[in-house]
Amino acid sequence: MLYVICYIKNMLDINYIRNNVEAVKKNCTNRNVSVDIDGLLSLDQDRRDFQQQIDDLRAERNKKSKGKPTGDDIVHLREVGEKIKQFEEKLEEIVQKYTELLLSVPNMTHPNSPVGGEEEYVIVEECGKVPEFDFEPKDHEALMLQNDWIDFERGAKVAGAKFYFVKNEAVQMNQALIQYGMDIAVQHGYQLLETPDLARQDVLDASGFNPRGKEESQIYHIENQDLNLIGTAEITVLGYHANEVLDLSDGPKRYVALSHCFRTEAGAYGKASKGLYRVHQFTKLEMFVLCTPEESEMLHQELLEIEKEICDGLGLAYRVIDIPTGDLGGPAYRKYDLEAYMTMKDGYGEITSTSNCTDYQARRMNIKYKHGENTNFVHTLNGTAVVTSRFPIAIVEQFQKKDGTIIVPSRLK
Repeated sequence: MLYVICYIKNMLDINYIRNNVEAVKKNCTNRNVSVDIDGLLSLDQDRRDFQQQIDDLRAERNKKSKGKPTGDDIVHLREVGEKIKQFEEKLEEIVQKYTELLLSVPNMTHPNSPVGGEEEYVIVEECGKVPEFDFEPKDHEALMLQNDWIDFERGAKVAGAKFYFVKNEAVQMNQALIQYGMDIAVQHGYQLLETPDLARQDVLDASGFNPRGKEESQIYHIENQDLNLIGTAEITVLGYHANEVLDLSDGPKRYVALSHCFRTEAGAYGKASKGLYRVHQFTKLEMFVLCTPEESEMLHQELLEIEKEICDGLGLAYRVIDIPTGDLGGPAYRKYDLEAYMTMKDGYGEITSTSNCTDYQARRMNIKYKHGENTNFVHTLNGTAVVTSRFPIAIVEQFQKKDGTIIVPSRLK
C-alpha cells in the first residue's frame, strides 16, 4: 500500500512525466488517448531553455544598468531589452502549446484496472434479483407514456430533441429520489450543497471533463461569456476550493451536491439514445470528496458502498463493474460503475459511477492540504448518489406490472 501511495502522489507533474516516459506512453496507449509525449518533452525543454536565457539576459541588464552607463552600454542594453522581448514572445508561444499538450495527458491508472476497450470490463459483484416477467415487458418510454409520466414530443417542441417534460407522479418520484439520496449521504457525514449550474472555463478545464477532445465535447458553452453549463456538480464542487490550502486534520471534506446537468451528448456519447438514457438535461445528486493521498483508495470504496446502499434500499437488481483503461475519463485513476438491469437494453445500463482522480484535478485547480510544515495536493473523488434520468429507467422497467402500472419502491413513498 505504501508503495502505491508514493507512486501516485506525484503523477502527472511534468517531473513525473520526464522521469517515467515509457510508463506514461504505455498508459496513454492503454487508455486509447493520443498524446505526443515526445513533443511535450521537447516543448518542455524549449520552455526551460528560453526561460533560462531570459533570466540570464535580465541579470545582465540589471548588472549593467547599475552606475552610469556609457554610450556603448546604452546601445547594448537596448539590444538586450529587444532580445528579451523577442524571447518572451517566443516563450509565450511555446508555453501555450506546452500547456495544451500537458493538459491532454490523462491520469495514470490503477494497476488492477482491466486493460482494454469498453467491452473489457470486469464484473465485480452482482446484487439483487433480476425480475422474471410472465408477460412481454415494455421499456420505460412506453410505460411512462402510458402512465402520462413524460412528454418527449412537447419537450422537443419547446427545446429540441432529447428534451422532455416530466409529469404527474414521475415528478413526485424524482423529488423523492433526490431526498432519499440526500438522507443516506447525510447519514454518512456528507455536507449538503446546491451548486451553480454554470462554471468558468478554467474550472471546467481543471476538472478534465472533456478528456477526448472537442469533437466529443459534452459541454454547452455560453456565447460571448467565459461560462459553460455544467455536465455534473463534480465540476462546481471542485472549483469550490480552488487555490485553497485545506485543513484535513479532522478528516476529509465530504460533500453531496445537487445541480441540474446539461450534456450535448455529442459524438460517441450520443449513440445510445432510447428514451431517458441519453438526454440533454437532468438533475443529479453528486458526492465529492477531498482527502489526503493515504485515504483516497479507502474513500473510493466508501463511495461505492454508499451507491450500493442507495440501490439496495430501492430493491434494484444491478451489478458493479470495474471500468477498463480504454473507457476511463482523463481524470480517473480507477472507476466503478453500477449498472442496473434494464429491459430496454436486454441487459444492463449504467446508473451511477464513482472515480478516484488522485491529485490530477487538484494540481490543475491548485487545491492543497497542510502536511506538517509543508503542503501537498489533495486527492479528489466523486460518485453519483442519484440521477433523475437513469434511476427512473431502472425503477419503471424492473417494477412494471402486466397492465403497465408501476410499483414504486416503498422507500420513496
